[in-house]
Amino acid sequence: MTEEEMAQIRQQLLFLKSELQELEETFKETNKPLELDQARVGRLSRMDAMQAQQMALEASRRRQSQLLKVEGALRRIESGEYGYCFVCGEEIGIRRLSVDPANTRCMECAEK
Repeated sequence: MTEEEMAQIRQQLLFLKSELQELEETFKETNKPLELDQARVGRLSRMDAMQAQQMALEASRRRQSQLLKVEGALRRIESGEYGYCFVCGEEIGIRRLSVDPANTRCMECAEK
């Protein structure tokens, strides 16, 4: 991988990291405990609200997981270990990394 490709991927990772952090901050500011006031809201509306809340929480968990992967990729760039498969040690293709720069496995190991 060339220096230019590495710089582009690093920029892509930094952008993704800032996007994920912004989304999490917005989620934390807007996420409120669900009120289950039976006098004001019908049973189906409460069920919809509970489902929406669980979906929002799952989306947050996925963002946090992706953020950890991005931070790991940035640490690997700094240490010079970025772009190599965790399983076999072979170089991961640039096309694969350009799709998901946080990938840790080459195509062959990912298919196993």
